Amino acid sequence: MCDNSYPKTGSWKEDKDCCSWDGVECDNATRHVIGLDLSCSWLNGSIHSNSSLFLLRHLRSLNLAGNRFYHSLISSEFGNFKNLTHLNLSHSLFSGKIPYEISQLSSLVSLDLSYNYRLIIETPVWKRVVHNLTLLRELLLDITDMSSIRPNSLMNLSSSLTTLSLHSCHLRGKLENNILCLPSIQTLDLGFNMHLEGSLPNSNCNSSTSLEFLDLSDVAFSGELPDSIGSLKSLKHLNLYGCNFTGSIPTSLGSLTQITHLILSSNNFTGPIPTSLGNLTQITYLDLSNNSFRGLLPLSLLNLPNLSTLYIRNNQLVGPLPSHVSGLNLIDLSLSSNSLNGTLPSWLFNLPSLEMLGLDDNEFIGEIGEFKYNSLVYLDLRYNKLQGSIPRSISRLVNLTGLYLSSNKLSTMLEFEMFSKLKNLEGLDFSCNLLNINNVTFTLPNLRFLNLSFSNISEFPIFLKTATNLESLDLSNNRIYGQVPRWLGDVGRNSLSYVNLRANLLQGPFPTLNFLSLQYFFVSNNSFTGEIPSLICNASSLEVLDLSHNNLSGMIPKCLANFSVLSVLDLRMNKLHGTIPATFAKGNNFRNINLNGNQLEGQLPRSLANCRNLEILDLGNNKINGTFPYWLESLWKLRVLVLRSNRFQGSIGNPKTKFPFPNLRIIDISNNQFNGSLPRKYFKYLKAMMNVDESEVGLKYMGGYYYHDSLNVMMKGLYIELVRIQTVFTTIDFSNNRFIGEMPKILGRLQSLKGLNFSHNNLTGYIPSSFGNLTNLEWLDLSFNKLSGEIPIQLAELPWIAVLDLSHNQLIGRIPLGKQFNTFDKDSYRENLGLCGFPLSRTCNNETKQPPPSTLLKEDNLEPENGFGWQAVSIGYGCGVIFGTLMGYLMFKIGKPKWIVRMVILEQHIMLRRLKNNAHRRARNAHRREYHPSFTVPTTTGQHSLPRQLVGVVTVEIIVSTFFSI
Repeated sequence: MCDNSYPKTGSWKEDKDCCSWDGVECDNATRHVIGLDLSCSWLNGSIHSNSSLFLLRHLRSLNLAGNRFYHSLISSEFGNFKNLTHLNLSHSLFSGKIPYEISQLSSLVSLDLSYNYRLIIETPVWKRVVHNLTLLRELLLDITDMSSIRPNSLMNLSSSLTTLSLHSCHLRGKLENNILCLPSIQTLDLGFNMHLEGSLPNSNCNSSTSLEFLDLSDVAFSGELPDSIGSLKSLKHLNLYGCNFTGSIPTSLGSLTQITHLILSSNNFTGPIPTSLGNLTQITYLDLSNNSFRGLLPLSLLNLPNLSTLYIRNNQLVGPLPSHVSGLNLIDLSLSSNSLNGTLPSWLFNLPSLEMLGLDDNEFIGEIGEFKYNSLVYLDLRYNKLQGSIPRSISRLVNLTGLYLSSNKLSTMLEFEMFSKLKNLEGLDFSCNLLNINNVTFTLPNLRFLNLSFSNISEFPIFLKTATNLESLDLSNNRIYGQVPRWLGDVGRNSLSYVNLRANLLQGPFPTLNFLSLQYFFVSNNSFTGEIPSLICNASSLEVLDLSHNNLSGMIPKCLANFSVLSVLDLRMNKLHGTIPATFAKGNNFRNINLNGNQLEGQLPRSLANCRNLEILDLGNNKINGTFPYWLESLWKLRVLVLRSNRFQGSIGNPKTKFPFPNLRIIDISNNQFNGSLPRKYFKYLKAMMNVDESEVGLKYMGGYYYHDSLNVMMKGLYIELVRIQTVFTTIDFSNNRFIGEMPKILGRLQSLKGLNFSHNNLTGYIPSSFGNLTNLEWLDLSFNKLSGEIPIQLAELPWIAVLDLSHNQLIGRIPLGKQFNTFDKDSYRENLGLCGFPLSRTCNNETKQPPPSTLLKEDNLEPENGFGWQAVSIGYGCGVIFGTLMGYLMFKIGKPKWIVRMVILEQHIMLRRLKNNAHRRARNAHRREYHPSFTVPTTTGQHSLPRQLVGVVTVEIIVSTFFSI
């Protein structure tokens, strides 16, 4: 706002004529003050009603813009300036309601109250403004509060209005009239009124030829952009960013031959980019980003002589770039996040004015050419398929500040000659390539961002020694071996905020860095030894600390529990001992505390209840003792609680709060010494495990941008690391404890459960039939208990259950059949002497022996009474098929004996027809019995396999068909 700000009143002298004062204009005849311009004059405080300002009754122009009136009210005395034609109070921190008296300034031609974000314009005053200020040509109210004003009242403004600027005014409601039809309008800005909605009708306005500037950005329009937009022949600036327009761009836009700025980004436009845009010969700025344009990039866009900025990021463009262009004077080109392919054309390296080039996230191949110009400031070619080496001409790009080549197939040497002249370089990303570092010292004094992760390097780059302004360093997932050099502690001494050294071969003592400005620190998956140094307590700005998977020993520094902004504390899989720090401060910001896999002992500190933002608490595999930490139940954000493999004991008891653990989705207290009954009342309030519509949740993960939450869980009988935890993942594991009594029926309410494990306890009673409601269940382990009764038939209806273990109980009765139950083998039911039916060899007493669900055996009744089961028959059948096929091949190969060959050939079609008919009949019968076992277990991806009933038949048919085709 203020390019030239100084205190104008400081030069005013009472002994001089006031008409000579800075900012004062007088009428030559009457010597009355008619103009006062005190804009950007360092004025502050409030303007009181008794101010001498209001004695200037003859004022025609008053400009107080760009001052600091500290949210004072606009005095009603402004209404006494009856001759005022120009009033500018913009950018001056006025607040409150606009006084009614402003609407009495009927001579106003220009009114500018913009950028006073606490200024409120109410309906009564607005109506008077519309009615009385009939001479207005300019009305600017940007960034004020007009939320109570009806949008359609804008059409009643002065017919002489040429400029209407209401940017970010909180307008809301529907535009029912064509706002473009204001009679004399030349500048119209309604941008960033996100609650304003409507549509642009496809009709021409008689006055539309005068419109030069149109900004409707972020207005919630519906429908397509009408063809009539092409009638605005005088338009020079059109901004339709984020307007929700659909359909294709009308070709009539090519008629706007005076336009210089065209912004259509962040809509829902589809189809190809019209070639008619190549008619916009005056255009300098074109942004079509964040749409769904498809097809090729029109050559006509690249032949526009005045185009300096072209953005078509994040669309669906395909194919190669044009091989030849002419007359292009681009300064800024971004085509990132498309599906462009082919090699990089030579003209890209011959644009004399190009400063910014972004082609990242495409499918370009081949090598990077040599740059023939040195104007480039920013180069981004990440996420392509480029190969070869980095061009030598990079060294001549002395203005380069950002160089991003990661995730390609480049193989190159980083050496002195290439970088010694790049003194302005601030960002360097060569990650996910194959690099070799020539560790010759060169200086990059302005380097702030360095990413060499996944680059196959084996040592620390020496050029880091001079990177005194470094803010972010990522050398993760390399082969860097040995100790961290001491000089690394001097890198970015007052600026370094992000350090990632994870997944290398580093060893020795904990790295000593300058922790004062550090916010994110990752050294996991190395072999660091020794204690965590006390210097870590200087890192009071730490937000994420990941020291996991090392060999660190000693105790956890107590200061870590007192950091105010620390969100993630990951110390898992080390050799830390002692107790958990006892004093977690109130108001802390902990979101994830993971101490799994150490040697911690003692009881849990109750101060963990101060971690009100805690989502994940993993204390598994330690030596922690005590009773169940019921005081954690009040942490309403807690999603994951893991106490597995510790020394907890005692009964869990009843909740102490009204709604315990409302967001808990994963609880694992296995391998402890808990006893007593299962905590029915806790299960009752696990709201996050009930009735979650996963289709609405979508594929989301716990964690943030810099740190992805991970977890080891018992899943389907195996310990598996979830590298990222889906927000919909839900499991309960109470196994290997001493729980007694029955399983509560209320567990059937937890319908989003993926896994349930109560194995290795002393549970009694029946399996609740309500478990049949757990329609998302994928594994259920109730083994090694004392459960009795029959297996509820409702369990056979569970569509996704892949692993079932009911072994070592006292269950009786027939094993249900159907869906997934037909895929479980006898190990799921082992040591239940009262169970019978498939897949066990024991048949049930009240029925004939139940044949196995193999269609061939069932259909032909091949299970004999002499003790040979269907398994033996299947083995013999398989061996016979192999032997018969081999013999048949030899027989047909030599053609003897010929009479057998002729007989088999004559019977070929009859046999094949019978086999096909049998297959179809068996499939229909199996479908009627609702019996569809398959070789593989369906999962939540919805993939299904070939049913077992058809496998034998299809296999035989394939063998026979192959046999006769030899």
